[in-house]
Amino acid sequence: MTRNRYTATAIGLHWLIALVLIGLFGVGLYMTGLKLSPQKLQIYSWHKWAGVTVFLLVLARIAWRIGHPPPPDPAGMPRWQVVAAHGVHHLLYLLMIAIPLSGWLMSSAKGFQTVWFGVLPLPDLLDKNKELGDLLQAVHKFLNYSLAGLVLAHAGAALKHHLIDRDDVLARMLPISRFLDKNR
Repeated sequence: MTRNRYTATAIGLHWLIALVLIGLFGVGLYMTGLKLSPQKLQIYSWHKWAGVTVFLLVLARIAWRIGHPPPPDPAGMPRWQVVAAHGVHHLLYLLMIAIPLSGWLMSSAKGFQTVWFGVLPLPDLLDKNKELGDLLQAVHKFLNYSLAGLVLAHAGAALKHHLIDRDDVLARMLPISRFLDKNR
């Protein structure tokens, strides 16, 4: 029997990761404009804690997905859309792994150890190197803006499927999909 919905675990991880990523992006924009202060350092620490947490959640999501494949693509979906959708999903996963790693590498190169929740010190991945730290900061920023663009494309495609194609692509990832299905 083919499932037409994601599992509750996949749905929960999807939306939890999405909310944390949106928060991280907003905090990242905010904190970079602050003057050096204890508050700025605390916000950077929170940002890094959340980044490590989302990295672990993404690994859990990937592990879950390996054991629980997604529902099939809608029948009649054009091949180019299938290829584009799968490509965007792969890029989203790649960026959700690369961004926290680039942040960790950047922190290491800038000489600021990452301490998860202020308790668990993570090893520095690189020796202190200002030039490399600055380069990694630019990479981290570029990857984040790339992720933001892909997230917008992903959300736009989901809305297109719901509002124009009138298929269940969006509804099968929403916890309230039964409500959407009844009112379409």
